Amino acid sequence: MQENPNYTNPSLPEEEEGIDIIGLVKQMWDGKWTIIICTAVFIALGLVAALTMKRTYSVSSTMVPQMSSSRNSSLSSLASLAGFDLGMATNTGSDLSPLIYPQIVSSVPFRKELLYTPLHYAEADTAVSTYTYLKEYAKPTVMGTILKYTIGLPGVILGAVRKEEPEVSIPGGSGVDNGPKPIVLTKEEGKMLKLIAENVSLAVDKKEGYLTLTVNGTEPVQTAELAMKAQQLLQQEVTRFRTEKAKDNLDYIQARYNEIKTEAESYQAALATVTDRTQSMTTTRARIERDRIQSKYNTANSIYQEMAKQLEQAKMQVKRDTPVLAVIQPVTVPQKPSNSRAKTLIVWTFFGFILGCGIVLAKGYLPKVKEMFAKKEEEEKTEA
Repeated sequence: MQENPNYTNPSLPEEEEGIDIIGLVKQMWDGKWTIIICTAVFIALGLVAALTMKRTYSVSSTMVPQMSSSRNSSLSSLASLAGFDLGMATNTGSDLSPLIYPQIVSSVPFRKELLYTPLHYAEADTAVSTYTYLKEYAKPTVMGTILKYTIGLPGVILGAVRKEEPEVSIPGGSGVDNGPKPIVLTKEEGKMLKLIAENVSLAVDKKEGYLTLTVNGTEPVQTAELAMKAQQLLQQEVTRFRTEKAKDNLDYIQARYNEIKTEAESYQAALATVTDRTQSMTTTRARIERDRIQSKYNTANSIYQEMAKQLEQAKMQVKRDTPVLAVIQPVTVPQKPSNSRAKTLIVWTFFGFILGCGIVLAKGYLPKVKEMFAKKEEEEKTEA
């Protein structure tokens, strides 16, 4: 009797596809010593990492930028009622959008100013800059050294073999010595500025309209001082951007005011001299000379009075354009470090356990994978 190849025996149950949970548990139980050993190794590494890691501290400060335009605030309020976010993006010509503030914090001049700000470190007797501390006082951690000469060993070898490039400098003697020059950084400054960028950040809440300055450091006092300096520097930079046009106008009016003041005072002195000299004289020539100087003095004095008014208005405009960052959450010295040794140990332990389970499961599935490929090759040979 010829068998039908499409016939299936109903008495034989079909093999259910899916994950065999019991088989996986049995497989891991059989390889329990591999998991235990791998987890124990990573617990030891986690202990070393936790005990030798450098403690870090974090400081946050919340600020609200005070916009000078009342029209903007009215539009923002109406837009927020309608469900639109317009308050942080709408600005007049004199306003600087708070959305630009993070770009100011991440700029090279801002970070460079923070890099050379004197701060108090426990290892230094006096306040030193971050640049000096990293160059003369900071020591690499044990874990950092291990990672450098294990995972980072190829980079160390390439750095030793690679030819060292010379420092970039602006040549002197060119015809642009009196003009603006680009910022030139040394290699050490470039590396340290990247570290500053990682530790100092500013976030903008577009919906609520407040700023959050976050600073990370290695010591409590140093971190708080760095945050205070970043806050003050942000205020200065925003003020400089916002009042630049008004200050240029003030400088122009101040210079013109000083000129017309000197001119009016000179005419006033000349008029006094002519009046004293011609007091007893009644000639027409003396009267004409006095009237001519009197006319010049009146004109200069009138301009002087007008320039005095414009000068006061320009000073008021500078004060009006000066922004205010209202500090809601001030900078405080942190009491506890932001990183935890217990969390570090837990992460290493968990990673070791997962790696051990992966090794055991890989050993179990490797023969099945080889068998699958072998069957596939046999089928290909049979079809050929």
